[in-house]
Amino acid sequence: MKYGVIGTGWIAKSFIDGARMLCDAEFAAVYSRTTESGNKFACENCIASVFTDIGEFAKGDFDAVYIASPNKLHYEQSKLMLESGKHVICEKPITVEPEELEELQALAKKNGLIYIEAIMYMFNPARDLLKEAIKKIGRITSVHFDFSQLSSKYPAYLAGSLPNIFNPALATGCLMDLGIYCVYPALDLFGLPKKITACAHFMESGADGSGNSAFLYDDKLVNLTYSKLGQDRLGSQIFGDEGTIVIGSISKLTNMKLIDNKGNETEIIGDVEKERLMGYEAQALENFIKNPDDPYYLTVCERALQVSKEMKKIRDLSGIKFG
Repeated sequence: MKYGVIGTGWIAKSFIDGARMLCDAEFAAVYSRTTESGNKFACENCIASVFTDIGEFAKGDFDAVYIASPNKLHYEQSKLMLESGKHVICEKPITVEPEELEELQALAKKNGLIYIEAIMYMFNPARDLLKEAIKKIGRITSVHFDFSQLSSKYPAYLAGSLPNIFNPALATGCLMDLGIYCVYPALDLFGLPKKITACAHFMESGADGSGNSAFLYDDKLVNLTYSKLGQDRLGSQIFGDEGTIVIGSISKLTNMKLIDNKGNETEIIGDVEKERLMGYEAQALENFIKNPDDPYYLTVCERALQVSKEMKKIRDLSGIKFG
């Protein structure tokens, strides 16, 4: 299948590498705001055509587009691609507002196109392994999902620059970048909570640098913590009365193990390279294009909308604002 790519950052390269690893993917075009960055990215990734005009890019000879631009641009770029007859896989968060997502999901359906969020969790085979392991730890009353990763852009921010990830005008920040990886498994594994509480710590730029939220259910409490200003070393845990599941990386679902109440450890899965995990996203996109009636496509779309709505609630409760 032929792809176009919007964006020239490291995440776009990882998607390209993963798609080529697991699929018969051809990357035909890249859109960049500047010719220099576009040419460099195209040369490094064997892409034939470079565009700096998004309208001309939308007319390109490819079937699907991978969007890895700043969050604020996801809605308008996805809409343009869907209106141009392209299937779309857009980096998380797929849109900033849930109303935007509902509109674009309806547009994709109307045009007979596939439109999905590039979120590793939903396409990772380890998701099924985790669900099976949960059945073995008894009654669950407490969960802690954490994604705290010291940003590589933090030194530049401290030096006086304003990297995209810390710029509220681009609808970025910690919740949108990392917290979403905690929200997805919470909703996928345990459903919609009856109540949410949330708060955030803000940087001088106005971006949320860290935050936490609690999802209250009738029988359990799911705590979510996320930060771009410090590095997690312990991972995430699901606590049952017959054992505990330890998750080394909640974003990748890697280095997971089950520990029973006697301390016996059973490995669920070890490490997996990120490019392969992103390749699973490409595999899913191509499968949905070939099989649009696949019931899992509906699940993916419904889960994306649930996550978007709950993320909006967390933002409102935390006082996170963009613009």
